[in-house]
Formats: sequence, structure tokens, C-alpha cells
Amino acid sequence: MQTVSARKILGSLIEGRHPRSGEPLPAECVVHQSDVLRAFIAGVTALEQLEARAQRRSQLPRSAGNPWTTEEESRLVEAFKGGSSPSTIAQEHRRTLRAIEARLQKLGLITDADRTTRGGFTGG
Repeated sequence: MQTVSARKILGSLIEGRHPRSGEPLPAECVVHQSDVLRAFIAGVTALEQLEARAQRRSQLPRSAGNPWTTEEESRLVEAFKGGSSPSTIAQEHRRTLRAIEARLQKLGLITDADRTTRGGFTGG
């Protein structure tokens, strides 16, 4: 089931309506209980977070998050030592600038002060 469909169904239930017909659900229906409503709202929130994460991920370069291979790392070092800028290298490797700078720092080719990006990744 697509998250949009799931959110639409949950939204109807939160409103106390039948998801297909839109008719109000009987007052004694379980969906009117506060703990059930809170669970539906938590479900909608989780689906929205999944959609937002997928949207952000779709905007990242193709190789973002992939492990570094020895061959790719060698190409990175060669390009950097050859004078290519980290942003150019990022485009060539289909990675984020942050990933390129983190890898260059891990390899001892730049320092933290040389970086233009900051973040929570410590490398590994």
C-alpha cells in the first residue's frame, strides 16, 4: 500500500468517517476512543516522516551512502592531488560534498578547518 493511500485512510478514521464511503462511523465505534485516535495520529506522523525521508533521499547523488571501494578511494586521492576541487570530485563520484570532505579528512588530506561542510558523521 502506498503511504499516500494509507495516510488518506487513517485521516478518514481520525475524522470518524468510513474510509471508502465517507459516512460518519457510529458513536460506539472503536475509532472514537482517545487512545485509538492517538495511535492513528502516530501512524500518520510516521508515514509523513517516511515520505519526507524518501523525498530527501531522492535528491541525493546516486552513490550517497554507498560504502567506499578501494578503487574509488584511489580515484578520489588522485583527483584531489591532481588539483580537482572537492565539489568537482563530488559530482564525478556522485556523492555529496560532505562525504568527499569527510573521506579526504579521514585520509589525512585535509583538516577539519579545511572543510566547508560540517555534520554528525565521524567517518568509519
